[in-house]
Amino acid sequence: MSKILVVDDERDIVDLLTLHLQREGHIVHAVGNGLGVLPAAVQEEPDLIVLDLMLPGLDGVQVHKRLRADTRTRHIPVIMLTARAQTHDRIAGLESGADDYLTKPFSPRELMLRINAVLRRSKKVVTLTEQRIGPFRLDRKNMVLSVDDVAVDLTITELKLATVLMENPDVVHDRAELLNHVWGYADNSQSRTLDTHVKRLREKLGDYGKHIQTMRGHGYYFCTQPDSNGVPATAS
Repeated sequence: MSKILVVDDERDIVDLLTLHLQREGHIVHAVGNGLGVLPAAVQEEPDLIVLDLMLPGLDGVQVHKRLRADTRTRHIPVIMLTARAQTHDRIAGLESGADDYLTKPFSPRELMLRINAVLRRSKKVVTLTEQRIGPFRLDRKNMVLSVDDVAVDLTITELKLATVLMENPDVVHDRAELLNHVWGYADNSQSRTLDTHVKRLREKLGDYGKHIQTMRGHGYYFCTQPDSNGVPATAS
């Protein structure tokens, strides 16, 4: 059982999500405007937030930025709900660090599957141990990736992506494999999601972002010595 914060100003959608989430055994809290999200997240400490982008008071992207900027809420996974026609909003949501997104109108069953997948990812990361590769230290128990003993501010999904890549350094992971392991997608239809998260992970790593390498036509891999001419292993 997990605690879910539903953020949407459409009462019908809130009632629909509440019904399905409670059937799954989750505890549901709802907020109908953007300004009330951060206080509610601090007070309720949800395991996941379902966040609509079109909100009164403060739009969903700005709300998400506030959540990520606050140390009390930055670790909470977020699934964004977006209007189908607003492609730029979906891209903005992913670039702001959302863990997943779903377009309206949506299938409640699909949303439940995505919610459960994100919850499994976040809980799985907590149960793992520590790994060191050069200047990188991956503390899976406390969900922290450090470089030269400085913690990198990552979302749950970014940390999971880094974990999958670092578990098999210098081994190429094809796109379908990464989408399956990190997001639970069964095909390559969400490739933009993967590319956006890899780009953001590199940006957050700064000069160390060069360790996340691209194998053109195949996928991505964690390179232990990016300044060398070594060839990575074939896709796993």
